[in-house]
Amino acid sequence: MSTTAPEAVAGGRTGLAGALVVPATIFVAIGLIGPVAILFRYSLNQFIPGQFMVDGLTIENYVKFFTDTYYLNVLMRTVRVAVICTIACLIMGFPLAYVLARTENRFKNLLIMAVGLPPFVGNAVRAAGWMTAFGNKGALNASLMGLGLIDQPIEIMFTETAVIIGIVAVNLPFMVLTLQSVIEGINRNVEEAAFSLGAGPVAMFRRVLWPLALPGILAGTILTFILAMNAYATPVLLGGPKFQTMGPLVYGQFAQQNNWPFGGAISFILMTATLVLTVAAHLIVQRRYR
Repeated sequence: MSTTAPEAVAGGRTGLAGALVVPATIFVAIGLIGPVAILFRYSLNQFIPGQFMVDGLTIENYVKFFTDTYYLNVLMRTVRVAVICTIACLIMGFPLAYVLARTENRFKNLLIMAVGLPPFVGNAVRAAGWMTAFGNKGALNASLMGLGLIDQPIEIMFTETAVIIGIVAVNLPFMVLTLQSVIEGINRNVEEAAFSLGAGPVAMFRRVLWPLALPGILAGTILTFILAMNAYATPVLLGGPKFQTMGPLVYGQFAQQNNWPFGGAISFILMTATLVLTVAAHLIVQRRYR
């Protein structure tokens, strides 16, 4: 009797927890899987100007995307920008996350709040701020020309560089906060033990800190990569109409061209590419450090 009672209590708690999870699971399933299924069904329809769309089962929208070099270049550009932004966020975010995790003074919470505050500002507002900095008469060019370092304004606006800087600024706090929470859970004695055994800073980082922080690295890179792949406001405002990525392309098909079947196909291709690349990177990293 003494051994079965705790098991019964634990089983009851588990059943109660499962019952509490069911409503949220159903809500997420309806709110996520339902729209995706509808979007995929729309992508199999035909688009005829003036008729919105015609019900059917055709893959011509997908064929159109993968046989047109323009759309393939947009996809490749989106992937390239997302990869560069993710790597940049990891390189810049890891040292900052380490400092935050190892800081023990009374200002630590203020530092964490300072890192987490930018996401509360809309992407469009931050992109507008970068526009004032990158313009031909913006703060950056005005400062460089005032110091006599350049004679002509540097063309930064409406370039891939401006888009990458803007997306990195948006995604960097997510990377830092994700890494900081994981590094805090790593016992500092492990690092000191590595140093006491003769390891240098580089060896300690490569053999101890990096493998132990790998869960946070994976979570941070996946989060920043997904956000970069689906960015909309930053590419539109900083890249201009000639710099197309998948997010603005999807919006253009739905809102401007009124081509819902092709817009649905592009959306589904974007979602599939994001998931496939994320899973592939996750498996490669896990296999490397298994």
